[in-house]
Amino acid sequence: MFDLKITNGTIVDGTCGATFVGDVAIKDGVIVGVGSSVDGDAAEVIDATDRIVTPGFVDIHCHYDGQATWDALLEPSSLHGITTVVVGNCGVGFAPVADDQRDWLIELMEGVEDIPGTALNEGITWGWESFPEYLDVLASKPRAIDIGALVPHGALRTYVMGQRGATDQLASPDDIQRMGHLAAEAVAAGALGFSSNRLEGHKSKSGIPVPGTYADEAELAGIIGAIGRVRQATVEWAAAGNLGGGIGQAAGGQFSMMRRIAEDSGNRMLFTINEVHGNPGHWRRQLDKVAAMVDDGVAAFPQVHGRGFCLLMGFDTTLHPFRFAPRWPGLAALPFDQRLQRLSETAVRRQLIDEAIEVGDLTNGFLQYDMVFSMGDPPNYEPSADESMAAIAKGEGRHVLEVVYDRMLANDGRNLLSLQIINYAHANLDSSREMLLHPLTVLGGSDGGAHCATASDASMPSFMLSYWARDRVAGRLPLELLVHKMTAATAAVFDMDDRGVLAVGKKADVNVIDLAGLQLGLPEMRYDLPAGGKRLVQSAVGYDATIVSGTVTRRHGVDTFARPGELVRSA
Repeated sequence: MFDLKITNGTIVDGTCGATFVGDVAIKDGVIVGVGSSVDGDAAEVIDATDRIVTPGFVDIHCHYDGQATWDALLEPSSLHGITTVVVGNCGVGFAPVADDQRDWLIELMEGVEDIPGTALNEGITWGWESFPEYLDVLASKPRAIDIGALVPHGALRTYVMGQRGATDQLASPDDIQRMGHLAAEAVAAGALGFSSNRLEGHKSKSGIPVPGTYADEAELAGIIGAIGRVRQATVEWAAAGNLGGGIGQAAGGQFSMMRRIAEDSGNRMLFTINEVHGNPGHWRRQLDKVAAMVDDGVAAFPQVHGRGFCLLMGFDTTLHPFRFAPRWPGLAALPFDQRLQRLSETAVRRQLIDEAIEVGDLTNGFLQYDMVFSMGDPPNYEPSADESMAAIAKGEGRHVLEVVYDRMLANDGRNLLSLQIINYAHANLDSSREMLLHPLTVLGGSDGGAHCATASDASMPSFMLSYWARDRVAGRLPLELLVHKMTAATAAVFDMDDRGVLAVGKKADVNVIDLAGLQLGLPEMRYDLPAGGKRLVQSAVGYDATIVSGTVTRRHGVDTFARPGELVRSA
């Protein structure tokens, strides 16, 4: 007798193999049968006729480091078929930590990842100092999905070096030895690897760069080498933009440094590659370098975004062009409904627009209105160039801020504009398509749990299936490839070989999805974080069931209150 049997579904098994109609049988949290017809009765049967059946999605770039201590659901990720998340990315996190460093790490996370500090202060249930203790706390919490964690360089450096760690001061040999020892201890206890941040733009709320931003090669090699002596792990680099020049490393640039460290330590490399507006073809050269390195036997995983990375703008988000107007702070202090009422008044509209025009662009050209589009409902992630705010303003003979204001006020003030900052240099997603087709790339960069009032990309799996496999007019991508990029491929990054594939003996993390009916909603602002903190949440319809370790955790998108999720510890 099986515990659960999924029948008559279109099996997309995660391997890139051809789909087929068949059954999946589950017993004791493990898949025990997959085939065109699996004989045997089950305690529960899910009829998957006209549905696709996939492995649970593995999201390797999330920031639930604090939220995981108070939230069993880890939404919004779990709303989109994600059954495993990895936190500790970008060099930021909350362990190891001394008691007097907690506020600093919260300030750092708030500045880098736009997670409300008040929510973190009220919500985090501390109870650890070392990273192994942090893992034990995560393991003790009931949750709907699985979670694994990286050791963040920022927290590690702060713990060892104190205030010196938050500067560009070089680590001493003793500092490096201690950081290496603690990182190795964490990996031995189950950490999936280590993360470091080289992005100068990533700063704390008070403007201090992430500790480790300016670390030299000796420090990085010392820490990562110590990890490699415990076991082969994965090192996630939040690398400076072009992977070529960068900061704080020896001649040859970041990429050469990362390769040397990977070769010497035996660890795997994970980093992001995207199309940048100012250098649209550079990503191809990056992928060529990665391919050459892999051919030489160095393990590397370039993670790519499945769509243009958009920052969202509305009258309730962090980013919009009216926030510098003198009138705005008084309006922002009002409850949203009252704020909307005032924003709808002709006099207020005129004043805000005039003040914003007079103040000018205080973003140093970051807000490029030829790359700003109205999302609409359902949201459009591949608009044409003539739909940009700049193009509409030119066509209507109006100032662009008038157009922006009116579009933000649409849909009862809840419409959102998207500022496309990467992967949209040619006003289409063709570069993303080409990157996704590359045999070495994996899907990453959702930032689940982060950028609470500026972005909403934890919905990436739903977009990949509904748009790339179904809705795109030209240049759709194979369903089998898309599922592979989000399951077996991402699981392999962290050597999680027990999941990501629908095969006998694998962990029973499964999605049953109505692909024809799968639809993303418009991101909406919710005030459901601790201390009333706000976050953008994007939901989807079309998930008949999400299953973790053989237990149904969501039916038709609704939480079943089952909590089979566990901490994923390294082998």
